[in-house]
Amino acid sequence: MSQSPPTVGLVIVSHSSDVARGTAEMARQMVGDEVTIVHCGGDPDGGLGTDVSKIVEAIDQAWSEAGVAILVDLGGAETNSEMAVEMQPAERQDRIRILNAPVVEGAVMAAAEAAGGSPLSAVQATAEELMGQP
Repeated sequence: MSQSPPTVGLVIVSHSSDVARGTAEMARQMVGDEVTIVHCGGDPDGGLGTDVSKIVEAIDQAWSEAGVAILVDLGGAETNSEMAVEMQPAERQDRIRILNAPVVEGAVMAAAEAAGGSPLSAVQATAEELMGQP
C-alpha cells in the first residue's frame, strides 16, 4: 500500500485557549484526521494572550514537508506567530505561512483544502479568499 503525500498542517493561535481549542475541534469535525490541526492560546499564566514558545511548539507538532498554515485572531497573535516562524530552522521558514483570514472560517476552509492534498499556496489562497485577498 502506498503512503499518501503529506498534507499541509494547521496551527490555530488565539488569545483564548477555549477559542483555539474550539476552532481546531470544529475544523477536525469537518475534515477528519487527514490534516494535523494543532491549537494554542492563552498567556503563560492561563489568561488571555499568546505565548511565542507555545506557538513554536504548535508549529513543530503540525510540521509537514508540505508546510504549515497559521491562523491568528488578533494582532498580538500575529506578531508572536511571526516571531515563532523566525525561530524555526531556515529551511522551514519558507514553508510556513500566517494566513490573513478569519480564524474559524479560515481554519475550516484551509483544513478542507489541505485535506484534498493541495499545496500550501492553495491552502493560503482558499482561506484568504474570505478576506477578498487575491
